[in-house]
Amino acid sequence: MENQLQIYNTLSRKKEVFIPLRSGKVGLYVCGPTVYGKAHLGHARPAVTYDLLFRYLKHIGYKVRYVRNITDVGHLANDADEGEDKIAKKARLDELEPMEVVQIYTNDYHKNMQQLNVLPPSIEPRATGHIIEQIQTVEQILAAGYAYESNGSVYFDVEKYANDYPYGELSGRKIEDLQTNTRVLDGQDEKRSPLDFAIWKKASPEHIMRWPSKWSDGFPGWHLECTAMSCKYLGDTFDIHGGGMDLTFPHHEAEIAQAKAAHGKDAVRYWMHNNMITLNGQKMGKSLGNAISLEEFFTGEHDLLEKAYNPMTIRFFMLMAHYRSTLDFSNEALQAAEKGMERLLKAVETLDKLEAKAESTVDVKSLSGKCYEAMNDDLNSPIAIAHLFDGVKMINSIADDKASISADDLEQLKSLYSTFVFDLFGLKKAEQQGGANTEAYEHAIDLLLQLRVDAKANKDWATADKIRDELAKLGFEVKDTKDGFSWELK
Repeated sequence: MENQLQIYNTLSRKKEVFIPLRSGKVGLYVCGPTVYGKAHLGHARPAVTYDLLFRYLKHIGYKVRYVRNITDVGHLANDADEGEDKIAKKARLDELEPMEVVQIYTNDYHKNMQQLNVLPPSIEPRATGHIIEQIQTVEQILAAGYAYESNGSVYFDVEKYANDYPYGELSGRKIEDLQTNTRVLDGQDEKRSPLDFAIWKKASPEHIMRWPSKWSDGFPGWHLECTAMSCKYLGDTFDIHGGGMDLTFPHHEAEIAQAKAAHGKDAVRYWMHNNMITLNGQKMGKSLGNAISLEEFFTGEHDLLEKAYNPMTIRFFMLMAHYRSTLDFSNEALQAAEKGMERLLKAVETLDKLEAKAESTVDVKSLSGKCYEAMNDDLNSPIAIAHLFDGVKMINSIADDKASISADDLEQLKSLYSTFVFDLFGLKKAEQQGGANTEAYEHAIDLLLQLRVDAKANKDWATADKIRDELAKLGFEVKDTKDGFSWELK
């Protein structure tokens, strides 16, 4: 399966067959969160997207070094080098140390990622832990002539860079249009051009987070951290850089320019971007005031939520849409995902109860091929899921004795569903999702249905019907089988 994977490269604007720089090894860098608040649904999407990529690359045989950063300094209130550092502002408002804020929300983020069954990265560097590397990168860019010092700050010279290299190639923006549409902002006369961006910023007297440098006591620009840390851990050129589509400009565009200015070559071979999650067609995010935190999803404590949603429902909801497509939040969509996931997990349970026959009347090999074909087509998880649902019909048909499956095919089918549902899609079985409470709940339903079986054996039809009807009112579908009964929550 190696070398079959195709990835949509944002830089070339087309799907390309993925060929790693180093045989059998992949370097993957993903922009992680800025930890100044609780993680929301928008944070979950890149986490789940690149977790799927991480899992699939390992599954098809690659050794992957996955680096996902934590932004804990340098991200100002807007992208024009203005305003207060977001973490410092939160620290001031909450009367905490900045690193206290960082630790609180990093812990929350890790907890949420664990709930979503997102695998931890190989390395999770923090910007504040790599100030030396960022200062060294600033020095390299200055030495190459693509930056200048002004009043203790250092700015990247976009126009000088654009004379030698294409600027805007990732986002599709032309420097002529940027020059025309960019206005001069108050307090930015120390820049030669409003297009320039800070790679080192002199700290104002009240600024808490600062480090000594030859230019000033200051802090690195937001764009610089990813350039310095990705190259430190993955080399001057590495395979894949991922992140949200909202980071394409200016963040990733600046990363490309900084790396090329510092090292004289492109750092990244494949750029990947997941699309946004929207609410009524508008991007969901803290800055817009319409973000629902993951904690609120898991508890149901938000006015827009009809109920609490299991983390696996959130994960499956995201996998049901291609990572490059917009995903619009609604309770209806989440509840549809919940029912779809339950149907899939129920089929996995049914698989374990199937009995093999002498020969197959079902085509397991074809089903497997279609699932892998979908994943190799730029991680097309919704198509793979659709094929798995086709397989659910196959499983139910075998369970109802309307089709048969051989022992070899049964093992292949079990392996296929275990691989995709649990290893690649990262879902958990029902009993793993809810712990002891879920297990007790399932035992209670089984006990009620066993009482119904006993009532029927005693010809107590009224009690048997009452148990079935009352469970139906609660949303349970009960089926009588040759071995006793089965049930599922609709």
